[in-house]
Amino acid sequence: MNKDNPEEFYARLKEQLELNNSWPSNYLYKFIIPTDVEKFKQIEEVFNNTGAVIESKKSKNGKYTSVSVTVNLKNPDAVIAKYKEVGKIKGVISL
Repeated sequence: MNKDNPEEFYARLKEQLELNNSWPSNYLYKFIIPTDVEKFKQIEEVFNNTGAVIESKKSKNGKYTSVSVTVNLKNPDAVIAKYKEVGKIKGVISL
């Protein structure tokens, strides 16, 4: 994600999502977090009650965890809203 101009990043993402998907659609989020149960719980909370399938895998040395979230969302704005919510969690890297 472009940390210098997040609004530009989200505008470009929305355009790509509108062009390449029909909505509602499943969307796959990928995040990297420091291996920390609390951080994982915070991500789970963002997707609570959405029917999301959340999978995680620790890195070889156990220092980081990759988190994949597949969820059916109604439109590109919903995708971006979830990115922004997760973005508030300190230490999370969105891929």
